[in-house]
Formats: sequence, structure tokens, C-alpha cells
Amino acid sequence: MSKRLVPGVLAAAALTTAVVALPPTGATAEAVAPVTTLVFDKNPADPTRSTLTVYKDGVARSAPFRAGSGLGVTDECVRNKGWIPNGNWKIKLKDKRYNGQLIKGYAILLANMKCARNSTPRTEMFIHSEMNRDGSQGRTEARRWDGAGDYKSNGCVKLSPSDITELFTLLNDIGWPTHLRVVS
Repeated sequence: MSKRLVPGVLAAAALTTAVVALPPTGATAEAVAPVTTLVFDKNPADPTRSTLTVYKDGVARSAPFRAGSGLGVTDECVRNKGWIPNGNWKIKLKDKRYNGQLIKGYAILLANMKCARNSTPRTEMFIHSEMNRDGSQGRTEARRWDGAGDYKSNGCVKLSPSDITELFTLLNDIGWPTHLRVVS
């Protein structure tokens, strides 16, 4: 397990620690719950070799998962081709048996967000893989993981089937974050 820290995640963990360390201000002071953070770090040299890492209180709880976003286009304002825009994406839904028109199986739905440069809305953004609704591999390319080329997406964050399954298991164990933080 890596102990690599990401700027911002360390600051959030330090702030959380500082808040927990403060003396009680009233008769019923409540402790702050540990913070789980999900960070997608975009790789400008090769968007299909980006990483997704889970942090708990600023410390990496998983080795970075290889992940991709986009079709090789690093312009975040190009819909259905460009990679996911930087920012804090609210997690709206997590489902092991998602049954969308294009996305099936393990999926995390993100709230809509506009890209920074020209406010193009990015909608229907997910963290997902290629699989059937039950998590098995299908016969068609859209439902079957064939290798490195499958990290490409229409802008979503895409993981291998084994990695997204491991991600769900880990987050079910340590607690789900409320947002995905995207950095580059």
C-alpha cells in the first residue's frame, strides 16, 4: 500500500486532525468522522494511463488504479471525446448492477459539471468499466474488457473490471466519499 500524499488531500486531513484535536466547545462535542477521498490524477502524456487513488485521512489506502478518461483528447470542454474536467465532482449514485443504455454493472454516477474554459456542460459522467449488468464479461466489445484500448471513454473515468470491483469492495469497507476530486 502506497503512502503517497496528494496536495489538498493532505491539507484536508490536517484540517480534520486539527478540528478533532480542538477542545470541546460545549457539553456535547462531536468528533469529526475520518475523511475518505477519491482522486483521479489525469496524465497529459497519455490519458489512458491516468490513475485513481483512494485516500483515508490523507493517506493512500490503495495502490493507484490505472484509469483512463476521454478518447485521447485533453481538452475537457469537448463533449464525448475530451477527458473529465478538473474539479470536485459530487457522487450521485453508486451501483453494482447499474442498467443504463450504454453503461452496465459496477458504476458510480457523477453530478453534471461545466468545464472551466467555456462552461460546456459535461453530463452523464461515470466511473465505470466494460461488463454486463451482473458484472460478468459480455460477448460484444462494449461489454467485454479486451485490454489497454478499453481505458478510452467518452470522458468518463474508466477502470478495468477487476479494479472497479476492488474499488467498490474497499469503499464499502472504509466508507464512501461524497465527491471525486479530479486533478492534472
